Amino acid sequence: MIFVYLLLLIGFSALLIKSTDILTDSLTELSKITHMGKFAITSFLLAFATSIPELVVGVTAALEGRPGLALGAILGSNIANISLVIGGATVIGGTLSVAGDFLKIDIFSVFLAGVLPMMLLMDGDLSRVDGLILLFIYGMYNYGLLNKGVKHSSQPSRIVKKFLQNVVDKRVNRWLAWLFLGAAMLMFSADMIVKVGSALASSMGVPVFLVGLFLVAVGTSLPELSFEIKAIRKKQSGMVLGDLFGSIVANSTLVLGLVSVIAPIKLQNGFNEYLLASAAFGVLFLLFWYFVRSKKKLERWEGVILLLAYGLFVVAEFWGR
Repeated sequence: MIFVYLLLLIGFSALLIKSTDILTDSLTELSKITHMGKFAITSFLLAFATSIPELVVGVTAALEGRPGLALGAILGSNIANISLVIGGATVIGGTLSVAGDFLKIDIFSVFLAGVLPMMLLMDGDLSRVDGLILLFIYGMYNYGLLNKGVKHSSQPSRIVKKFLQNVVDKRVNRWLAWLFLGAAMLMFSADMIVKVGSALASSMGVPVFLVGLFLVAVGTSLPELSFEIKAIRKKQSGMVLGDLFGSIVANSTLVLGLVSVIAPIKLQNGFNEYLLASAAFGVLFLLFWYFVRSKKKLERWEGVILLLAYGLFVVAEFWGR
């Protein structure tokens, strides 16, 4: 029965990826048609689009009374993004060269957004007030991004105005239809992933947090991997890093914020159960930053080290159980 659950999890993860591709393409085309500009696409829309699986899985898990699965999926997704995804994308796509605007990124704000949920969880729960704080941080982070992008793009108010002016465009209507189709597929696959993941945890006799931390998290991180491989091959380092950091911020603030507002997360066994995963995110993030900052690029052998570091984390997490 466990094998069947694994196959179902893989199948619904594949459907999740396909629906995310539809959503990403739809958002990108709508952005082009409505002249929202490259900055809005790379720094906000694409990062948000590739985080939609975590968002839908997290909210679905919360609505079904399984916020622990959501917590595992979000934390696991952030760990996978900063090691498995960017490391794998570099190994497959080639060296990631970094220059220009990346050096101006406030890396501290991204790191703080990533660790903030764990800091709020140290008292044993993530309350609705904590969730509102996370949502506020997400809003402020993206407001700052849009303000920085004013020199390279349209004003936020003009972006909205241009979109409304183009709603009657037939191309907009067509891509809106694809957008709704992708959203429907996404919600269905996310719902099934939550149900199958919970059933798998019961069958294996392991905490649902671990299923979320690894199986669900890796499945929902595949859209980022696919996108970043393509971007690295096209030498679009800004898009890679924008998607990577934007996904971490969206997962840690928007997704967990919504989850905790819907269903506050209470740690049954205390924060120590999540200590290793929290420390792993911090260490892997700093390791990635050191690699990139030292030579202004991430080479294939460094991507291999990030992959090995993720493997060590997996072994340590299960060894400790």
